[in-house]
Amino acid sequence: MKNRELIVPVFLKEGKILRGPLMTDEEITDASSFASSCENFGADAFLIFDLSDTDAEHDQSIGLIKTISRSTDLPLYGGGNIRRLEDVKKLIYAGCKKVFLNFSKESNVKLSKEASDRFGHERLMACVGTKEEYALAVSNAAYLEGILVRMELTVSACEDVWEDIYLEMDEFGTDAAAVSLSENAATGVFCKTFSGEEFPFLEVKHDLIQRGIPANVFESSLAWSDIKTGSDGLLPVVVQDYCTLEVLMVAYMNEEAYQTTIRTGRMTYWSRSRGELWVKGLTSGHFQYVKELAIDCDNDTLLAKVAQIGAACHTGHRSCFYRPILQKEYDSSNPMKVFEEVFAVIEDRKVHPKEGSYTNYLFDKGIDKILKKVGEEAAEIIIAAKNPDPEEVVYEISDFLYHVMVLMAERGLTWEDITRELAKR
Repeated sequence: MKNRELIVPVFLKEGKILRGPLMTDEEITDASSFASSCENFGADAFLIFDLSDTDAEHDQSIGLIKTISRSTDLPLYGGGNIRRLEDVKKLIYAGCKKVFLNFSKESNVKLSKEASDRFGHERLMACVGTKEEYALAVSNAAYLEGILVRMELTVSACEDVWEDIYLEMDEFGTDAAAVSLSENAATGVFCKTFSGEEFPFLEVKHDLIQRGIPANVFESSLAWSDIKTGSDGLLPVVVQDYCTLEVLMVAYMNEEAYQTTIRTGRMTYWSRSRGELWVKGLTSGHFQYVKELAIDCDNDTLLAKVAQIGAACHTGHRSCFYRPILQKEYDSSNPMKVFEEVFAVIEDRKVHPKEGSYTNYLFDKGIDKILKKVGEEAAEIIIAAKNPDPEEVVYEISDFLYHVMVLMAERGLTWEDITRELAKR
């Protein structure tokens, strides 16, 4: 049986993110923090409704969707104000894994085939609220991957056509979720409103599992009894930032800390100095949210990859390992580090111009000059690749990447934006 998803609804209107579909609903002011917080607390996906009326508002919504996409690894399902194929493309390019078409609109029904041919049926869903709309979706099932069922129509009234059926509920409560999921084939549940980004999604999921309904929770493939601890019953844990792989700290777990970490998704340790369970960040707010746990070859050391909020070290440093005691000069060739360092210099030039700087010359000349140079350097790569000396290709690609980074800085993009997009492909 497929795990059920708990999905966070997001409503976009007039350049704002709202907790509900009405302008009187509470506004979410920090899209990035909202998105990452929902992920950290155990949500499975975001369902984004663009309630805009004009093209200008629609573009504002696309910008907000990009912000959300850059701030979370969760899938985004988006729709609303879709009038043409270009609107579907914008949603996909903004970061939506799937786009839903409103089947109460004849234009959206007609668009399903064209959009499916262009982007693939796996990127499209239908949104229905009546049996008639559902019948239209069935007749177009070849162009659709899933279906969103609004509250007017229960899933039990639908045939089992799709693997992915998402159900809307009035309330995001455990009882409501259990009833809705146990009585039909829905694979996901979303609600009109919920209490906030710190909603206990994981707790709801564990409650569902107790009722025999599968949900996405952390599960360890290794029992505590299979782990080798020290004579004190403790397991050393090396903690890394899941994105940069920077080592943040080392701590210890006993069995209770291990099980609590798996259940809550928050790194929990045993404090040797205080002799008590220690939820990292409970006092400081600098929580660590689990991304991955791995055991070493001897089953006696844990490696935790986490999303770190704030500083890992009690001194305020990002990492506890900020004091080198021996260091030899070496050439760091970590590609991401090199890209980020060069890009940081380019961004600094934009903010703090330097006389005689070629980078500032490009910024001063503007986007057309930058684009011209990008095009010229791309052509130089083609020419160099026809020659036998590979060093020429290395030189020209380096030139090209530099100018691309200038373009990125000019348009407000970062390497994180690029790598996140590549990782999704």
